[in-house]
Amino acid sequence: MRFSLSREALLKPLQHVVGVVERRQTLPVLSNLLVQVRGSDLALTGTDLEVEMLARTVVEDAQDGETTIPARKFFEIVRALPDGSRVTVTLAQDKATVSTGRSRFTLATLPARDFPTVDALEGVERVSLSEALLKDLIERSAFAMAQQDVRYYLNGLLFDLAGERLRCVATDGHRLALCEAHLPGGGSTKRQLILPRKGVLELQRLLEAGDGLIELELARNHLRMRRADVSFTSKLIDGRFPDYEAVIPIGADKTVAIDREVLRSALQRAAILSNEKFRGVKLEASPGQLRIVAHNPEQEEAQEELEADTRIESLAIGFNVTYLLEALSALKSDTVLLNLRDANSSVLVREKDSDRSRHVVMPLRL
Repeated sequence: MRFSLSREALLKPLQHVVGVVERRQTLPVLSNLLVQVRGSDLALTGTDLEVEMLARTVVEDAQDGETTIPARKFFEIVRALPDGSRVTVTLAQDKATVSTGRSRFTLATLPARDFPTVDALEGVERVSLSEALLKDLIERSAFAMAQQDVRYYLNGLLFDLAGERLRCVATDGHRLALCEAHLPGGGSTKRQLILPRKGVLELQRLLEAGDGLIELELARNHLRMRRADVSFTSKLIDGRFPDYEAVIPIGADKTVAIDREVLRSALQRAAILSNEKFRGVKLEASPGQLRIVAHNPEQEEAQEELEADTRIESLAIGFNVTYLLEALSALKSDTVLLNLRDANSSVLVREKDSDRSRHVVMPLRL
């Protein structure tokens, strides 16, 4: 096996795949990348048995072959080379040599046959959408995923496909984030699948804000995303996501319309004097006004009075300020709506002119 290409052309696919490789592995081969050369095509594959990433690029001076190379060492070597370097990789017996100019690095390899790969996917549904749209769906919802929750099905992101509508939903039991998109020609398929947290973060890192189309393959136990230069595959969480639609408040007839950036800035200031453990702030709505109050155990207090479009006579509810700030950051419009019902109910935070993105935050007792 042999191939040659510029440092920059090799670094990009390496960056895609090296993030999947865990630093501590039970199997030595999982610390390596699968390197395959076919004609002028170079394929690099990394996996941790849960998530698999395959990136391709074009090479020159190539001889067909395959092996596995230590992922981190290979990546660090290529990253440390000077800009504009030409990298040549050759395989002789069980050693891979990375050379450029006067530099030579010899790395131990393991046989390619020992490298685990994902089997052919079963029961595949295919969905095409723009890369920027999928990136937006994930960014507006994934932050609400649980982390190491015993309810394992919450430690991931729900993809809810129903005909021409795709929703991404995440919840940790204290707040919920939902974002949906219309998919022309989506068909009549109904599917729900949960992508685990690591897969979500790797996919989010991989996606770019381009208008090019990508393909999602929804299988029984896996989700795969295909782009011209890269293929991402992740196992799914085998569990049932809760009925998230039941969490979205119904009959929340008390509304506060307020400038998103003004509210966000006021919450950030009030948060400075909130209790570090509970992060609670109280929202007090009255006609034409929203008041934010925060206390801490040192008897310190923050108060913010904001102009708001509301006719609520008198209502005070406590919330975790971090959850409110993250929900506001995920919205894009200048004006946001807070839909409230009573002092014991959750708040629905959404954009004034769109229901596409919705966030629910449970109340705190302060």
